[in-house]
Amino acid sequence: MPAVVVLGAQWGDEGKGKATDQLGTATDYVVKFNGGNNAGHTVVVGDEQYALHLLPSGILSPGVVPVIGNGVVIDLEVLFREVDGLIARGVDTSRLLVSSNAHVIAGYNRTLDKVTERFLGARKIGTTGRGIGPTYADKINRIGIRVQDLFDTDILAQKVHGALAQKNPMFVKVYNRRAVTVDETIDALVRFADRLRPMVTDTALLLNDALDAGRTVVFEGGQATMLDVDHGTYPFVTSSSATAGGACTGSGVGPTRIDRVVGVAKAYTTRVGEGPFPTELHDAKGTWLREAGHEYGTTTGRPRRTGWYDSVVVRYAGRTNGLTDLVLTKLDVLTGLDKIPVAVAYEINGRRVEEMPDNQSDFHHAVPVYEYFDGWGSDISRARTFEDLPPGARAYITALEELSKTRISVIGVGADREASIVRHDLLPR
Repeated sequence: MPAVVVLGAQWGDEGKGKATDQLGTATDYVVKFNGGNNAGHTVVVGDEQYALHLLPSGILSPGVVPVIGNGVVIDLEVLFREVDGLIARGVDTSRLLVSSNAHVIAGYNRTLDKVTERFLGARKIGTTGRGIGPTYADKINRIGIRVQDLFDTDILAQKVHGALAQKNPMFVKVYNRRAVTVDETIDALVRFADRLRPMVTDTALLLNDALDAGRTVVFEGGQATMLDVDHGTYPFVTSSSATAGGACTGSGVGPTRIDRVVGVAKAYTTRVGEGPFPTELHDAKGTWLREAGHEYGTTTGRPRRTGWYDSVVVRYAGRTNGLTDLVLTKLDVLTGLDKIPVAVAYEINGRRVEEMPDNQSDFHHAVPVYEYFDGWGSDISRARTFEDLPPGARAYITALEELSKTRISVIGVGADREASIVRHDLLPR
């Protein structure tokens, strides 16, 4: 049985939650392998809409075991608020498992995230201020707090003391804030320990054993390829590995066990936060796309920047991740357009460039080269086969498939769980 990675092929918010949720009905485990509560998934089931932040979307599928892997950073207050919200709506959360090696977001990291962004001013990155980046920095600096530390107060006290020995001088002398005490930090963390303990396990061992036993495991990426800390539009990126390699490091499952890598892309493009975005629209068309697509952040509510489909970006995601399939979402949003532009290349300093520039400055100055495709006027939300789509929509899909160099296996034609056209099964048999 397969191990399948599902990840974003643009700048996030592509609809990965829906793609994972659809796989979830035939899946045994869904694993969140990176990020924290700085991003979210919106999943629509019937008349119910669920906004998920820390929890894997598989938690909405009966019988699926949702797993938070070691590559995730966890705000415990947010985790249990989200769990309680689902319980109140009748969702069973008792199967949730959490890696003992996942790192925990301490209050001082949330504070540091916010004051740093304010300090940067015009040079800000555009973080959500939730402490994600500082927690990953602590992890790399080897002063981080892991889930397992909550169950040994002596070790926890040593780690908090070591972290604050570095951070308090910065809070006081640079940012003119009060020092944070060891006791207040420990008290804020250990109050969750008893409730967390039954969920905690060696998730890497669990997942490898599950694959050995023939179970199906789906790895669900947070953020997206263009926000990956190594392969994205650095420094305007997230602080974790959002590409296919991150699925392995963030879960403890080796690369030879991955059978398929599925990229999710919108039929247009959006981005949240700062950084270059070649196809961004600053006119009425951009506003129309935002409103028609309801492009506001699941976690933050921030309006998303909008633009046309960028095939250079998706081609780059294809080779960076080794994509085997694409899930194209929100095709229905484009209904009613006479012509639909698609970026097929860039013009940079008078040169036509058809692949992602390896120089960030070049990418910042890239001007999209568009081809225009006929639109369609009829409602496509009830289409369930490729043949149900109007000719313009079929031609658009065919063109994107050729330009992106990856087969489009699933097409989203509406927000509901069932509003999809499946051309190729995402689970190898």
